[in-house]
Amino acid sequence: MAIVCGRCGYSNADDARFCSGCGTRLDPSADAPTEVLSPVGVTEVPPYSGQAELVVTSGHRSGTRFELAGDRVTVGRHPDSDVFLDDITVSRRHVVLELSHGGHILYDVGSLNGTYINGVRTDGEVVLHSGDELQVGKFKLLYLVASVGL
Repeated sequence: MAIVCGRCGYSNADDARFCSGCGTRLDPSADAPTEVLSPVGVTEVPPYSGQAELVVTSGHRSGTRFELAGDRVTVGRHPDSDVFLDDITVSRRHVVLELSHGGHILYDVGSLNGTYINGVRTDGEVVLHSGDELQVGKFKLLYLVASVGL
């Protein structure tokens, strides 16, 4: 039975003491039952203000913020990428984000390991919404759009 990292979700070997995905110490007692929380009300997403960013939430660059400036933003392992993710699990040219109709559309541009939006692999174009989680290689990134007036 594999040990799944509670921080990044990486599936590790049974005898692993540290996560191969993010380096977090693995605690076998973390398999204890999880508390079930009540759902909260749904909040309406504010209109696009023109200020969007990607925040790395897992991987060795966790916490890094990338402002999505311009009409076209490239994400990949190539040093010329606007969002440079230096890891072998990321293709040199992995994803392109294009500004369209006031928001961003994501295109996987033939990556080897694929791109996931909220845990679902995408093969075409996807319109992004604030709060969407992107997985590019072993990196997880949060797509955020600033609220109007902030």
